[in-house]
Amino acid sequence: MTATAIAPAATTGRVANRALWTVQIVVGLFLVVGSAAPKLFGQEYAVAMFEAMGSGQWLRYVVGVLELAGGVGLLLAPIAAAAATGLVALMIGAMITQVFVLHNPADVVTPILIGALMVVVAVARRHRLAAFVRGLRR
Repeated sequence: MTATAIAPAATTGRVANRALWTVQIVVGLFLVVGSAAPKLFGQEYAVAMFEAMGSGQWLRYVVGVLELAGGVGLLLAPIAAAAATGLVALMIGAMITQVFVLHNPADVVTPILIGALMVVVAVARRHRLAAFVRGLRR
């Protein structure tokens, strides 16, 4: 009797890749639909939040565009690591804003969760990030 064994490393790599893509798709869709769209379309709560920050509405548009770009970038393999890296920075800004500007530490959970997931994506896809940076230098 002959048994064909699947190499554990290959199987583990495939499972990890699928898990990463699942995270990227879920977070990407959340950022585009649940976070960027309300800011860009001027939903009442988004407008009120940026008014409470005292930053003016221009920042709402900037953050909305950055979230949209990051969410779409997560879905594009060549730039997913770069998008994840940028989103880590954006989520750090969101955490700081929630705690020190809006004085609402309870709302820091979402940026912490998204930021942590984006660190995992950026580290796991770092080979693509290096290739992306090399491509920019040409």
